[in-house]
Amino acid sequence: MLVIKRKASESILIGDDIEIIISEITADKVKIAIKAPKDIIVTRKELAETCEFNISASEKVNKVSLKSIKDKLKGLDKNK
Repeated sequence: MLVIKRKASESILIGDDIEIIISEITADKVKIAIKAPKDIIVTRKELAETCEFNISASEKVNKVSLKSIKDKLKGLDKNK
């Protein structure tokens, strides 16, 4: 991991296409601006982690739900 100290209005370049600008610094927050090509996806890490968790949880629920529905349908079929 690279750690770089920056002051407000200073920036960091990543490759030739991405610039990270320190927009504002307060007591407990740093506001950054990101200049990147439109084809580069920029996502907050906590949002990406939440999306991954939700996808994983929905896959598990779907498998359980499908098995439950299948078992119920089998039960209905036996009652005929």
